[in-house]
Order: sequence, then structure tokens, then C-alpha cells
Amino acid sequence: MITIQHIKNEIQSLSESISNHKLYSQLVTKEDIQTFMSHHVYAVWDFMSLVKRLQSELTCISIPWRPVGSPEVRFLINEIVVGEECDVDRNGVRLSHFEMYMNALENSGYNTTLIKDNFNALINSKNIFETINSLDLQKSIKDFLNFTFDIVINKEIHIVAGVFTFGREDLIPNMFTAMVEKNNIEGQYDDLLYYLERHIEVDGGHHSNLALQMVEELCGDDEKKWEEVLNFSKQSLEKRMKLWNGILEDIESHKLAFSH
Repeated sequence: MITIQHIKNEIQSLSESISNHKLYSQLVTKEDIQTFMSHHVYAVWDFMSLVKRLQSELTCISIPWRPVGSPEVRFLINEIVVGEECDVDRNGVRLSHFEMYMNALENSGYNTTLIKDNFNALINSKNIFETINSLDLQKSIKDFLNFTFDIVINKEIHIVAGVFTFGREDLIPNMFTAMVEKNNIEGQYDDLLYYLERHIEVDGGHHSNLALQMVEELCGDDEKKWEEVLNFSKQSLEKRMKLWNGILEDIESHKLAFSH
């Protein structure tokens, strides 16, 4: 029987490879950090669609209201929605984490016009997959987005929960901790540093434990569900690795061009 610990053991190597990725040590210049953020912002954005799919099925959002599922799971999902949609930035202003991230990118001096145009196209899309593939984006970003929305739109809720838990919630604290420890991200990047440290704080411990409980409740004793959670969690981490590789390639190509 597959268990939470079995999944953690199976994905440990991938998770550690992401947490120890060469990318973090390459975030040296302003341009490096801007390149990272201009790619990563798409993962900040699509995370909320995973959360909203969970909210739509594991809490009640219909009228008349009725209690749905586990109160502990309801608490987890609603707490994460509150934190992601209306947290406070480092100045005490209520913003979603996506808006915080976009502000951090703009405050670094980066021109976000193209990114905003891309998000407007995605948000107003009638076919999200066609829109993703039509955008002028690196393949690693398109693959990441296509994977996320395939999970959100086409997969069963236990798979969504597994990707959310093992591909995002359980990964992010270690990943961002490594990024902060290996870089002097401050001064002009205080907004980015706040975002990273906020996720290290809120996604570790409490949220992670509740997310694991959610997966256990959704999979129960169904071996097939556990196998699917393991399979798609691995795929999620592989997409993250390819996203990080794509950012590193972009940074290294810019440095090579500049050196010439």
C-alpha cells in the first residue's frame, strides 16, 4: 500500500535536485533576478487555479450552502485562499501574492507590459491551451502552464490535491529557503525577499501537514488513487525542474551574449 511516506521517499531525489538547483547561485545581477522573476511569475499565477479547483470541490461555493467534506480540509483550503488572495505586503497593504509579485517585478525596473498582455490573454481565453501555445513564451513556461491546466481541468480531485501538495505546497519552503540562503536578495529586491520569506513561513509546517491530511482523506484505501498521486506528483516536479532549467539557460545565454 502506497503511503505519504512512500511518496515522499519516491520524490525525494527530484525534490532535493530542485532545492539544490544551480539556478539559485546564478542570481547575481539585477538582470539575472529579473529574468528569474519574469519566468517564475507564471507559476505564481497558475498556482491559484489549483487552489480554486480544490476550493470548488472540497468546500461549498453553491447556494444554498451545505457542509461539504472534512472541516479540516475546508479550513486548509479557505485559509490558503485568504492568504493567497488577500495577504498583506511588507507595507501592510492588502494584495494577492500574484499582485505582490508583479509589484516586486515592476519595482525592480522591469518592463512588465508583455507579461500583463499575456495574462490578459490567458484570463480572457476561451481555450486556455490554445492561448498558452500561441503566446511568445519559452517552451519550459508553456509546458509548465499546460501541465497545470490539464490537472486543473481534466484530472480527478485527488490528483489535483496530490500535485498541489507534493508539487507545490510541500516543495516551496525548502526551494525558497535555498534561494534566500544562496543570494543576497535585499535592497531593490525587498519586495521579492518578503514574498519568498512569507511563503517559507506560511507554507511550512501547518499548511504542509494539513495538505498531507487532505491527500490521505481523498485517497483513502484506494491503491489506484495513491498510484496516480505519486505519478502526477513526479510529473509536477519534473515540470518544475524543466522550468528552472529554462530560466538558467536564459540567464546563461544573456551572460554569454553580454560577454561578447
